[in-house]
Amino acid sequence: MTAILPGVLDEAERLLEAAQRDGTVLALLGGVAVRVHADEVPPSLDRDYNDIDFAVPKGRGGHADKLLRACGYEPEIAFNALMGTERMLFHDNAHGRQVDVFVGAFRMCHEIPFGDRLHAGERTVPLAELLLTKLQIVELNEKDVRDTVLLFHGHDVADHDDDAVNGARIAELCAGGWGLWRTITANLDRCREHVTDYSLPDSDVERISGRLDAVLERIEQAPKSRSWKLRAKIGERKRWYELPEEVEQ
Repeated sequence: MTAILPGVLDEAERLLEAAQRDGTVLALLGGVAVRVHADEVPPSLDRDYNDIDFAVPKGRGGHADKLLRACGYEPEIAFNALMGTERMLFHDNAHGRQVDVFVGAFRMCHEIPFGDRLHAGERTVPLAELLLTKLQIVELNEKDVRDTVLLFHGHDVADHDDDAVNGARIAELCAGGWGLWRTITANLDRCREHVTDYSLPDSDVERISGRLDAVLERIEQAPKSRSWKLRAKIGERKRWYELPEEVEQ
């Protein structure tokens, strides 16, 4: 097994290759996953990446633990013992980096379930879930806007997963919970407002904006669940999201 590599993108690829050799289901999340999917990265959308995030299916955390230990990572023993059925932490002490492993679902401000959508050999979570994990942050920061713009720079919106953002999947999840709908639609609108911040050609701005609109349209047209309608009556009078620090405790 080779040593941990200093470059984040190179190290992510090393771990993916190790998982493929081992038959372990390990799919990238976060900004590194967005970058892996980008065939072209305009200079204004490029950025540095500090940590690596992965997703594994429910009940498969032990496989990831074994793999990452073998690849040179130190587990956060107390945290993993307490939270390991949902999330695990590992450290690359030599480079001051952290690896997060989300088990079965991504849980921060909202829960994004993976269900049976993670498969061996896939380098990242599906693009729909990747987008949702970026946009579920209530206080969206600039790097998440930048990653979202980059994702739509290279990928169209469709009702399937084949190298496209699956709008039907996003609409389905948002139709099941008003809170998720509230956060995701607000953040799509925010990204739409900031597409012009990145000095992109007009044709790129128009294409990206159209794709953001296409996701919003699918979300709005999807029939909403009974629980969604009941929660909508309460609206913002009650907090509709978790605070990340509460999730981590």
